[in-house]
Amino acid sequence: MIKFIVLSCIMACAPFIASAETVLVTLEKDNAIALVDPIAGKLIKTVNIGQRPRGIQLSPDKQSLYVATSDDNTVLELDAKSLQLKAKLPSGEDPETFALNALGSRMYVSNEDDNQVTVIDLLNKQAIATISVGVEPEGIAVSPDNQWVVSASETTNMVHWIEVASHEIKENSLVDPRPRALTFTADSQQLWVTSEIEGTLMIFDVATKKIIKRIRFAIPGVGQEKIQPVGVVIDKRRQWGYVALGPANRVAVVNAQTFAVEKYLLVGARVWNLAFSPQQKRLYTTNGVSHDISIIDLHEHKVVKSVAVGRYPWGVAVLP
Repeated sequence: MIKFIVLSCIMACAPFIASAETVLVTLEKDNAIALVDPIAGKLIKTVNIGQRPRGIQLSPDKQSLYVATSDDNTVLELDAKSLQLKAKLPSGEDPETFALNALGSRMYVSNEDDNQVTVIDLLNKQAIATISVGVEPEGIAVSPDNQWVVSASETTNMVHWIEVASHEIKENSLVDPRPRALTFTADSQQLWVTSEIEGTLMIFDVATKKIIKRIRFAIPGVGQEKIQPVGVVIDKRRQWGYVALGPANRVAVVNAQTFAVEKYLLVGARVWNLAFSPQQKRLYTTNGVSHDISIIDLHEHKVVKSVAVGRYPWGVAVLP
């Protein structure tokens, strides 16, 4: 009954999001989404959403917003502007993260408790396949060319290369301990994978499925044990990559051509995940322990503002 009331409130009470750029942040402990105006640097409001929301992503056409409510065992599909509920997707148990293909027709959900990936047909709102992977899958990504889904298993210390056409694992790659997040370059030629325990970033050549570069991070005055890479994003031109370094409270700025770490940006406490503004002029970070987001100017690579959003911000998406 409580879940029904919460979802009914979403449909009846959710605000209309203005056409200006809006940052949407999942609040894991508040069971809510925060709406932030990044230009004004202000929290607009929070909206109740469901139990323990984490992963969040917009559909490619920006019409739907997907939110994984882990303790409700579902991924919600909401109207991106009104936040009215459109569907509850059959995601399997304890969904935390998910990935969409470029067409917005398929969703791939990590089911950490069941050691599997659930494939959802978004047109028909049906689960069409489950794929057994390693222990505790979390990070997941689809290549922009729609050839590969890659799932990272945190306890098995592997990434699993799943062929989209067959839903079969074609290769397993050993990686550094506790791979946490991963993303493809826009040209689908590289896969970047973070290791939370080893404190590394591994860069794979997609054609060979081999690591071509392993990057270690060192921050003056910060103990190595606090450098725990999690979220990672790469700009469309493959000029820069950005890595959230967890309790090091920094975002690493990586030259995506030379693989040199060129700068560390001080953000909030326990930085988790990252998202670009639509034109990639800004970067937004979720800082779990300081309960805020940081706004980074990417022209100057400078943190310009922090905005308090609520308890334990985790996932972030940006609505144009």
